[in-house]
Amino acid sequence: MVTKVPPRPSPARRALRLLLATGLAAGSLAVVPGTAQAEDAKSGGTTLTVAVSQSIDSLSPFLAQKLTSTSIHRLAYEYLTNYDPKDAHTIPGLATSWTSSPDKLTWTYTIRKDSTWSDGQQATAEDAAWTFNKMMTDPNAATANGSFTANFAQVTAPDPQTLVIRLKKPQATMTALDVPIVPKHVWEKVTDFSKFNNDKTFPIVGNGPFVITDFKVDQYIKLKPNKKFWRGAPKFDELVFKYYKDGDAAVAALQKGEVSFVPNLTPAQAAALKTQKDIKVNDAPGRRFYALATNPGAKAQDGKTFGNGNKALLDPEVRKALFLAVDRTTLVDKVFQGHAVEGEGYIPPRFGSYFWKPETAQKRAYDPAQAEKVLDTAGYRKNAAGKRLGKDGRPLEFRILCHATDPNDKAVGKYLQEWWGKLGIGLKVECLDSVSDPWVKGDYDLAFDGWSVNPDPDYVLSIHTCGTLPATPKDSGATDNFICDKQFDGLYAQQSVEYDAAKRADLVKRMQSRLYDTGYMNVMAYPNALEAYRTDQIKSITTMPEAAGNLWGQDGYWSWWSATPAARAEDSDGGSSTGVVIGIVAAVIVVVGVGVVLGMRRRSTADDRE
Repeated sequence: MVTKVPPRPSPARRALRLLLATGLAAGSLAVVPGTAQAEDAKSGGTTLTVAVSQSIDSLSPFLAQKLTSTSIHRLAYEYLTNYDPKDAHTIPGLATSWTSSPDKLTWTYTIRKDSTWSDGQQATAEDAAWTFNKMMTDPNAATANGSFTANFAQVTAPDPQTLVIRLKKPQATMTALDVPIVPKHVWEKVTDFSKFNNDKTFPIVGNGPFVITDFKVDQYIKLKPNKKFWRGAPKFDELVFKYYKDGDAAVAALQKGEVSFVPNLTPAQAAALKTQKDIKVNDAPGRRFYALATNPGAKAQDGKTFGNGNKALLDPEVRKALFLAVDRTTLVDKVFQGHAVEGEGYIPPRFGSYFWKPETAQKRAYDPAQAEKVLDTAGYRKNAAGKRLGKDGRPLEFRILCHATDPNDKAVGKYLQEWWGKLGIGLKVECLDSVSDPWVKGDYDLAFDGWSVNPDPDYVLSIHTCGTLPATPKDSGATDNFICDKQFDGLYAQQSVEYDAAKRADLVKRMQSRLYDTGYMNVMAYPNALEAYRTDQIKSITTMPEAAGNLWGQDGYWSWWSATPAARAEDSDGGSSTGVVIGIVAAVIVVVGVGVVLGMRRRSTADDRE
């Protein structure tokens, strides 16, 4: 995510504007206690408040696909395995160990004895077996994570501490099954998994480090520490995710001391915050990619097409020309102001073994003259007015879905209008609070897309396979962008059964090469994780990876589980308690993306997907 578009103020001037807009210009930078802090002082506890701009799509682990929702589920439920915060290698979760048979078709997991559901019952292998079997037998229960169990032949629990999964064929993700395990004794009462959102009865029974205690749509979700959590209880007395639609308002809350952590900062916001006392800006390599997605012709598995995508984009030459007219260097320098890396392959460079970049002959570098030539040769000529004409004789004009809460989308959209305008192609930037509805219906030409990638890339690759298309036009699927390519599917099938790490990495790179060549996905940048927090409120907190990583949207619960409150006034100078309020703003994920939603996972903000 040249003749200049309307002038943009410099980072310094934007920083000044931000300060002025929030009433915090020079001479007024004092930290002002907020309402949340005052209430916290009354209770005498510590509250970590996470301000999010993305709505919760569902509190059901079987349906939830947006980043904020799945991040909360990582806090409320255990997975079989987890990822080490230092380097993301697989470590025990609900399972303490695992082994596979010589033919790799039978996996046996030992379930820990010290994991307890928040209602007092012990978590057992039967809970895991029931979770997976429900996903295998009920399509509605497979909405969010069905790709993980599609290859399962049988799942049993011969005893409370033993889980056995028998596969149809080898599966490379058996130590990376990112599926929340739910309590059977609670969930077996659910009759319709397509409609049950798990948001009526509180507290919600879970076995993660936190317990969900309350929820109001587009207002807040509250969690308390699980005192019985086997790894140890979190250090804050309450965790609150509070909904903020406006990112600038959240940054202002950070400056006032009402919010203590803000992710997804703009460069101007980061520049303003770097100079302020008691605020630390974290700028680290991210796990997301930022891309253009092209509607390949929305269709269902029953073969029926739907949506109103522009048919000109079904021509690979048109997609090629559009991507040749995207200057990634300018986007990184001007939009992200250096806080990103130019995009190429589908997997960010942070994941070194899977990172891929095209060879010189394959690369579609910025070349507007070549883009003109491609269109001319393909028969898309300009008329006397300089408008590029489609095969139907009408001017080529496209729409692009834009997240209204993401300033990057809007800025990149202006550049695309300029660059593609020189080709004679019109572009309408349609910025919406939620792009999910038109996306799921196939009512778009292009869209800004983004996903957070997990240490194992299987999931973000699976969402481009034919099997994730909706069953019928009326259904929802796990597909990101309706892509169905037999060559890509064949490579996906090969990597999914390949246990040799080097061979699997090569297959994953070949998949990215194929996706790049089709032109359905154009990865423009890998944004940094640009975040800030108050050091007078957070004493310590774990990034992932620990050396130079992110805090928001981790592969695990490490940041919020590890967060330690700074000393309160009564602890440091004998004064009265002020309480500690920690906050995060999930401004904008992917999609996810990302991506994922998903159906299209995590699509309503830049943090659309996990």
